[in-house]
Amino acid sequence: MKKTNNKSPAVAYAIVPKDLGGHLFQVTLTVAAPAADGQGLVLPAWIPGSYMIREFARNIVQISAEANGKPVALTKLDKHSWQAAPLGNNAGALVVRYDVYAWDLSVRAAHLDQSHAFFNGTSVFLRVRGQEQAPHVVDIQRAADPAARNWRVATTLPELKAKRYGYGSYIAANYDELIDHPVEQGEFALGTFKAHGVAHDIVITGRVPNLDMARLCADLKTICETQIAFFEPKTRRAPMERYLFLTMAVGDGYGGLEHRASTALICNRADLPTTATPQGKEIGDGYLQFLGLCSHEYFHTWNVKRIKPAAFAPYDLQVENYSPLLWLFEGFTSYYDDLMLVRAGIIDEARYYKLLAKTVNSVLRGSGRSKQSVAESSFDAWHKYYRQDENAANAIISYYTKGSLIALAFDLTLRTRTGGAKTLDDVMQALWQRYGRDFYEGGGRGVTPAEAEALFDEIGGSKFKPFFDKYVRGTDDVPLAKLLAPFGVAYADERKSAKPSLDVNLGRDGNDAKLSAVHEGGAAHVAGMSAGDVLVALDGLRVTPANLEPLLARYQVGAGVEVHAFRRDELLRFDVALQGDRVPAVTLTVAAPGKKAAAFKRPSAVR
Repeated sequence: MKKTNNKSPAVAYAIVPKDLGGHLFQVTLTVAAPAADGQGLVLPAWIPGSYMIREFARNIVQISAEANGKPVALTKLDKHSWQAAPLGNNAGALVVRYDVYAWDLSVRAAHLDQSHAFFNGTSVFLRVRGQEQAPHVVDIQRAADPAARNWRVATTLPELKAKRYGYGSYIAANYDELIDHPVEQGEFALGTFKAHGVAHDIVITGRVPNLDMARLCADLKTICETQIAFFEPKTRRAPMERYLFLTMAVGDGYGGLEHRASTALICNRADLPTTATPQGKEIGDGYLQFLGLCSHEYFHTWNVKRIKPAAFAPYDLQVENYSPLLWLFEGFTSYYDDLMLVRAGIIDEARYYKLLAKTVNSVLRGSGRSKQSVAESSFDAWHKYYRQDENAANAIISYYTKGSLIALAFDLTLRTRTGGAKTLDDVMQALWQRYGRDFYEGGGRGVTPAEAEALFDEIGGSKFKPFFDKYVRGTDDVPLAKLLAPFGVAYADERKSAKPSLDVNLGRDGNDAKLSAVHEGGAAHVAGMSAGDVLVALDGLRVTPANLEPLLARYQVGAGVEVHAFRRDELLRFDVALQGDRVPAVTLTVAAPGKKAAAFKRPSAVR
């Protein structure tokens, strides 16, 4: 993290949890030298890393301004912008006070109650037009409510007068840095470790009985050191001076959002390790999922926070920033997140192949993959991927999951074409050295689609245009069976096609079975059923979420059944011809005993 100076700032904020029960932060913004013709103020409409217009300004409950103790009129220009009345020259500071409603328990916005306070700067800090490059100071103040008596502050904002984990003033070099350091307040568990000499902390808010913090820190240390060495194999130099994992543990939740020196995470408390479980026991699926999430967000420290699409350099946080490259930034990160768990020794090859096969099956499940390319999915993220509906599986493809398979295919293809001399690692390291390494020091810039493609040609020593045309700009399935075979990995689809199926995703509506998705071309779709239909009976027998599969198992593929279902409040009847199960069941295994698959090895291991 770049050091900032301690000169008097042009822009200063004070933020305090004003009303825990009412979920209100109060923010006071002081602009030392406002524009004489009327200062403009803007709140971002979206947050980097989450590509959807979220209109954070809708949570500003009330706002007012004054100068020299006298009210100053604020004119609202649009849904997230205000203009202060002209003050003339040498009129003194403009002081703006506003309340922000914070009741979004996610990693994207702000949340406040009696248990904790969390915010991203994009949700609470108005941008002062024309003064974005000035130093920004934030005074984080303790709530007056007795519930906050023992709270501490966790953030990677550089301390000005505050002590580490304490209330007081923090400073950012500019507005962009200000909004890239989320803040957590509360009574939290704190763990710390060093990765190649860099301090790393993990903060966990929420009740987690018997948390095994020692194990968590040990596992994260190996993951972080593996990734630092990946990007800087010679120097082991991390791109930040300190890193923080901000974690909210809840009963049911999952998500993460990357920042330049931290990440905000939400997870199931049951997924965190416990001292009640012996250390030698195999890692559980829940804990593995959490470590994979940490690995993913940490990899973003390099890939997307510093290596950026040209469309994000710089961000325009008031409108959509379109890029066809999210498959590279999110998809490649999704490929490396589990790969780093193997390289760090957290999981073995067999476990890795199970995770990889799960991704393959999720990609093959939906017909949307034949209609939308990952380049199109990236570009359309704002209104399609982030606004999915019940027809998503039939209409879109995830640039995360298919992007990760494309990364694997690139990796295998590079290895094959170069006899193991080059891998995807070389591409990532070149992206880092050329575009990301000095990004926040002014030496980096965003990468264009043409530059990304040219880099593959350069590293691989051959043209990759046919590959891009088929799998990136096109909708062809990646030929993983063919690509994996030379590396001793067997690809098999073990689905039992004789199993009768409606080819739907089943949800719950109380105790009733409700269709959450109907797959195109499946038995339910052909019969005219729709997402949202509530199943009542199959051949006169009541259907529940628990008994649908046993009921279907009593029939042969091709058999006709009578299905009754409610659509809204109308009872409908459908004649359904059962089809064979179309759910993919791909498995990946090492085919040759004793032969090590090279798909996840370091470059030095295959040269």
